Amino acid sequence: MTLNDKKAEVTLPSDTQILITRAFDAPAHLVYKAWTTPELVKRWWSAKRGAVTIADIDLRVGGSWRWVMVMEDGFEVAFHGEYRELNPHERIVFTEVFEGMPEGEALNTLTLTAKGNQTTLTLLVQHENQEHRDAHVGSGMEAGMQDAMDLLEEVAISLM
Repeated sequence: MTLNDKKAEVTLPSDTQILITRAFDAPAHLVYKAWTTPELVKRWWSAKRGAVTIADIDLRVGGSWRWVMVMEDGFEVAFHGEYRELNPHERIVFTEVFEGMPEGEALNTLTLTAKGNQTTLTLLVQHENQEHRDAHVGSGMEAGMQDAMDLLEEVAISLM
């Protein structure tokens, strides 16, 4: 899998980590805006698998976020966390908890590297243990993440 085919590359750098890397044809400040603006999150986070009903974002260090989606079959999926570090247009460090597995909190580091109107997004997901990492990988998250990243790019481009 290469960045040229517009798919995210997913690797497992350690027993507790997931690393996602994807290139976007949009400037970093617009990818950041699409990731941190509630009405924009509602346009991409569903990955065409339902509807985002809640995208609460208190974008400040110590602030919280919570995103909820109702799947096409009616199943509700919710995640929440806290912002630990914010460097606008470049880096967000935040916790992430899948509410269906509240003991599996992860620490995520999202980095946006700009090169002209292109951006490389890297998302390092750090789990507490291999069991939680493997549950995350085994959840089928990759297919949904790929579709969500495609939509994230579409939203970012629409802001140009």
